[in-house]
Amino acid sequence: MASGRDDFVIAFRSAILKKKDKQRFSLLTLLFLSIFVLILSSFNLKIINYIKFGINEVVYRSSYLISIPENKIQKIKHQLSTHLEIYNKYQDIKSELNILKEEKLTNDFLKLENKKLRNLIKESVSSKEILAKVLIDKESPFLKSIVLNKGSKDNVKIGMAIMDGSYLIGKIIEINYTNSRALLLSDLNSKIPVMLLPDRIQAVISGTGENHGIIEYTKEKLDNEINEKDRIIYTSGIAGLFKSGIPVGRMFKKSNGRIDFFSKFTQLEYVKIVSFDLESVK
Repeated sequence: MASGRDDFVIAFRSAILKKKDKQRFSLLTLLFLSIFVLILSSFNLKIINYIKFGINEVVYRSSYLISIPENKIQKIKHQLSTHLEIYNKYQDIKSELNILKEEKLTNDFLKLENKKLRNLIKESVSSKEILAKVLIDKESPFLKSIVLNKGSKDNVKIGMAIMDGSYLIGKIIEINYTNSRALLLSDLNSKIPVMLLPDRIQAVISGTGENHGIIEYTKEKLDNEINEKDRIIYTSGIAGLFKSGIPVGRMFKKSNGRIDFFSKFTQLEYVKIVSFDLESVK
């Protein structure tokens, strides 16, 4: 048994050595062949040039044929990617279009409802505007107010609304003969009744001392529902402080009741003092 095992080991080693010799011979053969081709090419023989041209042609053609499937795959991949991108944009545009259609229907309904209510209660809203210049911007952690160059001689009265363009920013709280002082919506003591669209939720906004407000109270206690979507804030007209429908600010989704006012109170230069009167239509 021992002699048989030794014979097997000797035969295996011999085969390995022969294989290594064959590999060494193949490498040497390729090396000598390469040197031989290089030497022949230096003599600029026609047959060698023809062989070189033939080899180059085969290599180039083979490379071209091999690259065809890869190029096709890349082209198809690009087309699919472009198609998916266009489809996603189409879905986004379609969704936005549906939202705009819904908003238009809501606006049309609100216009018709407002017109119907005005006809029912038979009243009209008229306003008197006084253009005023901001003289002093009193800004402190406890007071957000402005002093205007219009007073009692200009028929300014306590409670009149202060507007920056079409946006509500405060109300008159103190009057002198030639000037007056207005409390801004951002003041800690400011509280105004508002309506949150598009759901027409009634609420009260309180100032925070910064250039934003916060929802302090809602009639239905809908704190969770309020934060589920972006909202535009308008005056509700309740309590007779201001007429309804004056833009105040915007509340973004999941902002925890924070109201960003439309107007920048630190940039005020000229404002309008407005008196809204309800007059019965005869």
